[in-house]
Amino acid sequence: MMEVFGNLSLSWFDPWLMFLTAMGTFAGIYVGAIPGLSVTMATSILISFTFKWPVNDALALIAGVFIGGVYGGSRTAILLNIPGAPSAIATAIEGYPMAKRGEAGEAIGLTTVMSVFGGFVGILALALFAPVISSFALQFNSRDYLLLGLIGILLVGSLSGESFSKGVFAGALGVLIGMVGLDPMTAEGRFTFGSIQMMGGIPYVAAMIGFFGVAEAFVQIHNLDLPAVKQKIDRIIPKFSDVKKYFGLAMRTSGIGTIIGALPGTGGDIAALLAYDHAKRSTKNPEVPFGEGAKEGLIAPEAANNAAVGGSFIPMLTLGIPGDAVTAVIIGALFIHGLKPGPLLLIDTPHLFWFLVGNLALANIFLLIFGLTGIRVFTKIVECPKAILIPLIIIFSAVGTYAIENNPTHISWMLVFGVVGYFMKTYGFQVGPVILGVILGPMMDANYRRAMIGARGDVGTFLWDFVSNPISLVLSVSFLFLLISQTPLWPKITPYFPSFKKKQADK
Repeated sequence: MMEVFGNLSLSWFDPWLMFLTAMGTFAGIYVGAIPGLSVTMATSILISFTFKWPVNDALALIAGVFIGGVYGGSRTAILLNIPGAPSAIATAIEGYPMAKRGEAGEAIGLTTVMSVFGGFVGILALALFAPVISSFALQFNSRDYLLLGLIGILLVGSLSGESFSKGVFAGALGVLIGMVGLDPMTAEGRFTFGSIQMMGGIPYVAAMIGFFGVAEAFVQIHNLDLPAVKQKIDRIIPKFSDVKKYFGLAMRTSGIGTIIGALPGTGGDIAALLAYDHAKRSTKNPEVPFGEGAKEGLIAPEAANNAAVGGSFIPMLTLGIPGDAVTAVIIGALFIHGLKPGPLLLIDTPHLFWFLVGNLALANIFLLIFGLTGIRVFTKIVECPKAILIPLIIIFSAVGTYAIENNPTHISWMLVFGVVGYFMKTYGFQVGPVILGVILGPMMDANYRRAMIGARGDVGTFLWDFVSNPISLVLSVSFLFLLISQTPLWPKITPYFPSFKKKQADK
């Protein structure tokens, strides 16, 4: 026990490790806030500098960047409606309306505290339930990931105001964009129209910046004469009453984030989407309608995507399977340092496991400190006159898009998506589902192919697999439930279910 405590607290009492963790967290927050500079990119760059470092030093820095970067995307999502990362898309839906009302300080303070809370839930799950959750996550097959993707596409309807059909259309458009490029199985071009530039596909960051940042800049051109909203920053730390009120929601969505994060290949993007949908469905009487700055819709995705950090380490450390792109990079770093992630890691080097747990907890403490500071300076961005702010947004969007692969073609895509996003916003379509479709589309395509190969191309066997496994059966029923609940059949069915009828009466 004393040895475990010593490894847990190693970075807490070593000034150098504490410094590296703090610097990693600070850098992660501000790297994550810049669209185009992803956490994965920052982690990859850092690893190149840590090849000759002691393993503890390297992991301390990388863990800090991971924790800070996942949170950092919420800053620009709230202030400018430009998510710094896909996991902050749901945050932008509720945070940006709060900023337009002058409540950016409160929104950032609330997301910081709930992100830290979710982070601790994920880290606690990593420490206590790593083997159990890993064995459960390992039971997911290709068809289960396909179902998760399909459920995600249906869930985008809940992100699209009153029109489910517009949400599904936007999600399907995103899937179509995600399919552009070389077929992963045959290496033939799909939707490339003979263009070499389109062979590599369309990067989701260019689409995300275009649909969110550039489209919003075009929309704001109509409001150049409106005065900038002065932000209320007298209270940054959330009220205890608010924390107490939303504690249950934060706990539930943190659990969702932890479990989704532990599923290989998913991560905080899907976790934030599912958490936002849960908040929208479970909140009966929000103070502000969802989509107009509801605190519940702000808390849920932020608690979930930070909880997914701890969850993503579970399959990485116990099975050697990356939970998301960042942990895939970290696996490479462990191999470089002579370590082999997998079942034997906890047996041969248990001190490393407990060091990582303690280091993630320390990074979460620094996230609270850095997250609640610098807000006054950050909120000045929103108070800048629109005639100055709009050109700056477009310039920084172009720089962030170009920085992905130093490819000027991506800037063209960004501008095209900006124009498309402008017309979508004008005619009442939400752009968030498009980006989620771009992300989920390739995952659905790859897992559909694997599932069909597993069924040897037989459609009957393929369909039977969806009900022959308990996990697949639950997901299939969930998919059908979500689909039927958005059709005209649902009002005819609910009278047979008194509990649903009561819920509708309450609403």
